[in-house]
Amino acid sequence: MEAGKRIEIIELTVKSSENTFTFNPVLLIDEESVLLIDAGMPFQSEEILQAFEKEGIPFSKLKTIIFTHQDLDHIGGAPSILNKGDGSIQVFAHALDKPYIEGDKTLIKADLSKISDEKKRSMPKQMISLYENLPKVKIDKTVEDRETLDFFGGIEVIHTPGHTPGHISLYLEKTKTLIAGDAMVILDGVLRGPIEQNTPNMKEAIGSLEKMLDYDIEQVICYHGGLFRGSPHETIKKLLEQNK
Repeated sequence: MEAGKRIEIIELTVKSSENTFTFNPVLLIDEESVLLIDAGMPFQSEEILQAFEKEGIPFSKLKTIIFTHQDLDHIGGAPSILNKGDGSIQVFAHALDKPYIEGDKTLIKADLSKISDEKKRSMPKQMISLYENLPKVKIDKTVEDRETLDFFGGIEVIHTPGHTPGHISLYLEKTKTLIAGDAMVILDGVLRGPIEQNTPNMKEAIGSLEKMLDYDIEQVICYHGGLFRGSPHETIKKLLEQNK
């Protein structure tokens, strides 16, 4: 990696009575600026700000936030983070998820009107409250498939729909790193495809994996699971074979 550039994976956890969920926003740091990829749940913004302090990074260096997609656990912390800034932080997302993130449409997976009364009764009150007060974030720039962003030596946008219509993954050319969002997950150290119960269009999501084979990938960062090293290409090929 070039001098002054580094990748830091933040680890956020949410515990319920039954499970512990881990989220992994990413900081891309160079000498001039910092880029944050995804922003956790609404109540996790302070933990992200603490990560800046832990890494010795002035918060004023944060210039850009990129959302891989619209889900609540990816955009939730952004309003509080943006409120800490001076108004100069730019927010990027794919155009197909923009109306959901900006609040013109209800987040696809957080629409209480589409949840049965029976299921609502089983949901924690905190989750109901979050769904009733969904975050809204203004998108300053929409990104397109195969577009190269002029950050961190070049970041190529890969439109990987299925998990949401505007889901994107990001390829860091200099480090041969794929930031996969929720297009893949890591469970028990194994790189896997998207979680079916959270993926409205599983066929499209699996098809999106094929696009990743166009890139020379040495490591993958998943929002759920963190860092995977090994043989990403071989693993992705096996996932495609298993889901034919």
